[in-house]
Amino acid sequence: MLERLQKILSRAGVASRRASEQLMLEGRVTVNQETVRELGTKADPDRDDIRVDGRRIRVAVNLRYLLLNKPRGYVTTRSDPEKRPTVLDLVGSQDYIYPVGRLDFDSEGLLLLTNDGDLAAKLTHPSHGIPRVYEARVAGLPDVHDLKRLSRGLLIDGRRTRPAEVRSIGDHKNGAVLSITIREGRNRQVRDMCDAIGHPVDHLRRVAIGPIRDARLKLGTWRELSEREVAALRAAVARTEAVQGAGFKVQGPVQSSKFKVQGAVQGARSKVQSPRASRGRDRR
Repeated sequence: MLERLQKILSRAGVASRRASEQLMLEGRVTVNQETVRELGTKADPDRDDIRVDGRRIRVAVNLRYLLLNKPRGYVTTRSDPEKRPTVLDLVGSQDYIYPVGRLDFDSEGLLLLTNDGDLAAKLTHPSHGIPRVYEARVAGLPDVHDLKRLSRGLLIDGRRTRPAEVRSIGDHKNGAVLSITIREGRNRQVRDMCDAIGHPVDHLRRVAIGPIRDARLKLGTWRELSEREVAALRAAVARTEAVQGAGFKVQGPVQSSKFKVQGAVQGARSKVQSPRASRGRDRR
């Protein structure tokens, strides 16, 4: 059956639909040995020879959903032109999976990886407003006015950030620890927000992605999501789609109590995998 090429690439776990379109525009996608740059092009995944960078792709049958507790010093990408370590080095999977969204080189915390292009696209698209919760250790002690500025939105690079949920949750030697929940995925957004109020981030950790949390997952290790957790992610996306269908726009603070991260699914009791263990299992 003919489908749009970017949808096929997304279902095959190559990249999100938007990223797949970019691959096409860059001339990295071929169909039956012909380079395809036109975004409306259709193909049949069962009959056509579809390749990205010369590698033939096949629509994923075994969908995988991984949760990684990323340490500092790893790039959130499949490969890095500067040859820095990537999050795929930690997972060591033989499947063609990729990270969902960003977590910058100097930050740590929870990161999803999958080959489910449709779900990845929905989780990362700003229109769905899936919340991400961060704990930011900042320099100095932000006052009430500073916290209100973060909550209401700030002008960064000519664009105002969406409203956020911000509260102080403790102190450290040189400043405060803030809990910050955002619903958009700009590059280094939390760091830029804190810079804008004069309290730069010293240490940043992501502790929740939508309904997913796992305080027990050790730094540098990963595990498969449980079926319940995958269902919770799909439900979170479905709720935002329902809100949009009713004529509302998800912006942030929470539109419904059902969105609250406090009601998040806690880490399942799946066995935690180390990079060595994951490679061993993939070889079996």
